[in-house]
Amino acid sequence: MNGKIAIVLLFLGSLLISASAGATGHGAGKIPPGEAGAKTALERSPRHHEWVDIDVPGRDGKVTIFVAYPERKDKAPVVIVIQEIFGLSDWIRSVADRLAADGFIAIAPDLLSGKGPGGGGTDKFGSRDDVVKAVRGLKAPEVVRMLNAVSRYGRGLPAAKDRFATVGFCWGGARSFHFATVQPDLSAAVVYYGTSPESDALGAIRAPVLGLYGGDDARVNATVGPAAAKMKELGKTFVVHTYPGAGHGFLRAQDGRDGANLAAAKKAWPATIEHLKKHLE
Repeated sequence: MNGKIAIVLLFLGSLLISASAGATGHGAGKIPPGEAGAKTALERSPRHHEWVDIDVPGRDGKVTIFVAYPERKDKAPVVIVIQEIFGLSDWIRSVADRLAADGFIAIAPDLLSGKGPGGGGTDKFGSRDDVVKAVRGLKAPEVVRMLNAVSRYGRGLPAAKDRFATVGFCWGGARSFHFATVQPDLSAAVVYYGTSPESDALGAIRAPVLGLYGGDDARVNATVGPAAAKMKELGKTFVVHTYPGAGHGFLRAQDGRDGANLAAAKKAWPATIEHLKKHLE
């Protein structure tokens, strides 16, 4: 009798394991790691990663990009991951890897390519402060040229669909929103805690925009209300989610704000994937 019970319990346990694997085996419900876990997440990723140097018309020197590929049988849309003011970090690359896990070809360009010591990029700067200073020195037209070159490269990949989006964080969130004002072919934009463009620039936007903000980020949030009102007046899509208690940079700093940042990240990332799949697939 005891033997039969043991067999039944073993069988039930295997069913639970299988069910769990079925629910999470393709990354369901997962979010990008916080900053501390980024390097480990990249090292453990089963997905294919590449480093590529691409030409940018009108710019001296190539731009280095990090490409993360999804595991899927059909062609995938492209998502450009725009860095924070801290440059192309391990954390930004881990976000690209997470997007690949969710089914997209994710490309994170190093927008400081050629601007570091010895003609290097982000990793050649001596300190984070030096990186921040260099990123602040980037001019909008140059950033747009680089993003356009990245989009052309990504959409030209044999495994890619022609549709593409941008996802940006902090400084990159503002660049994601700005890019939507100048690139009519953009299919979708996601803005994580980035400032909004001036109202007179919003009329050119065609892509639906998703904005994700921490409730305790007044500097950024002061620009959101006017943009939302203008976008509504223009009949354009700007979906805004603001998470109470979360601060600036909540997706990276998930251990901050007494749990509010993590709670925000767990809501913001599924909203991101829903937005991208709705407008890219």
